[in-house]
Amino acid sequence: MGEKEFINRVAELGIHLDEYQLRQLNNYYKILIEANKKINLTRIVEKEEVYLKHFYDSLTIQKIFDLTEATTLCDIGSGAGFPGIVLKICFPHLKVILIDSLNKRISFLQTVINKLELNNIEAIHIRAEELAKQNKSFDVVTARAVASLPKLLPLGMNLVNKNGCFIAMKANVENELLESQPLIEKNNWIQTKICNFDLPNCKGKRTLLEFKHKNNKNF
Repeated sequence: MGEKEFINRVAELGIHLDEYQLRQLNNYYKILIEANKKINLTRIVEKEEVYLKHFYDSLTIQKIFDLTEATTLCDIGSGAGFPGIVLKICFPHLKVILIDSLNKRISFLQTVINKLELNNIEAIHIRAEELAKQNKSFDVVTARAVASLPKLLPLGMNLVNKNGCFIAMKANVENELLESQPLIEKNNWIQTKICNFDLPNCKGKRTLLEFKHKNNKNF
């Protein structure tokens, strides 16, 4: 996916990027590739593949939730910053927390934040369970390719505020969703949305799942 196609595809998602945001994404790519020579951040290194499988894929969250309506976002297991850094660039109004259990990835994320001069964003070396114990909660909690849904749901839902949502970004999730049903019912959670789609150019199937607390007023 070249930059022109990327611009057109994200416009279809309702996201219109200015020249500054496009430069930030391009600089992010350069920082990622340089750092990837020293630490293992991603197997995907070709620019067109990064724009499709990391940048565009991160922004598909807009298919299931309008991020212009959120103020705070936490990205669990952010890794190299997908989707958290991409979402911050494209939705600069968001106050973002990136968390990861590996300090070397947090160091990379902090480098990106500094070099791109991003504001209202933190990268924290902590597990989701520990962050929840600090009574932190967010409008939106995201997790992309982090763990199986039965393991992931408690981590995400414990960080969602009373009117917020957890969005899991997965590939094939049918079996995981089935295994999660007892957990969902036990904790009074609700799966409010599901979105299945194919990445452009036949590059893989994706599933987005939105979960909320049963007492959430925003249905």
